Amino acid sequence: MKCTPVRSRARRAALALSAVAALAFGTTATATTTGAAAAPAPAKQGPTSVAYIEANNNSMLNAGKYTLADGGGNVFDVAVIFAANINYDTGTKSAYLHFNENVQRVLDNAATQIRPLQQKGIKVVLSVLGNHQGAGFANFPSQQAASAFARQLSDAVAEYGLDGIDFDDEYAEYGNNGTAQPNDSSFVHLVTALRANMPDKIISLYNIGPAASRLSYGGVDVSTEFDYAWNPYYGTWQVPGIALPKSKLSPAAVEIGRTSQSTSADLARRTVDEGYGVYLTYNLDGGDRSSDVSAFTRELYGSEAVHTP
Repeated sequence: MKCTPVRSRARRAALALSAVAALAFGTTATATTTGAAAAPAPAKQGPTSVAYIEANNNSMLNAGKYTLADGGGNVFDVAVIFAANINYDTGTKSAYLHFNENVQRVLDNAATQIRPLQQKGIKVVLSVLGNHQGAGFANFPSQQAASAFARQLSDAVAEYGLDGIDFDDEYAEYGNNGTAQPNDSSFVHLVTALRANMPDKIISLYNIGPAASRLSYGGVDVSTEFDYAWNPYYGTWQVPGIALPKSKLSPAAVEIGRTSQSTSADLARRTVDEGYGVYLTYNLDGGDRSSDVSAFTRELYGSEAVHTP
């Protein structure tokens, strides 16, 4: 089963933009909050809501524009910057972290694009995605290579004051540029090193691709190192095959504006009824989506959603 066509098209556009230049961390970003800190939104009861936002097309600030009519809590608890890339340097034969110009712009302007969300209590996570170059999370040739990429990830989190990393093992096209096919040790080494580098940050798994099925190696199982894992197929219910408690799993996945409101409501109701703790959404844009969002907040939190431009 594949991701929805809309997401696939959006991803291809993102990847076209990210086919140039190796990573160079910007010097204008800061990990500190600029200006007076805003008071976090009131706490709410219910599952964690996640919003993937396409940085090529939409503002990360959209995640902070929805609150619950009853109580005023944030609708979204985690906003995911979609997406950075794992690229391949054919000269050094190594993977490196790459930001296309739109993702770089968000990071360089963290004071206005990321801090306002964090001040409201919303976590901001960077998703990392394959880029057709043969480099992926599942084919590092050695533990040293996996650890080196983990260091790039944790350095980016520290550099830009982010709350964690999301792994999305799609579009790597393993074998391109003479790269290896997936192996059993690679992702285990990567996640182990990343968790050691950032013990208090979020590591989440978009449950797809070779990496997602290679979570154990040499007596080490990294399943418990993840804070969250979710179903990658929008408009469906699928429990991620990872040994995490229900509180950290999202079997529900919806694309805002594309998944019907009735399906979104049904999936939210099932999330609550079956005791799962996360609800995944994708493609939150800049329009007033309060009707689509309310379809699931009524079931998750017993409240309508309010959009504030």
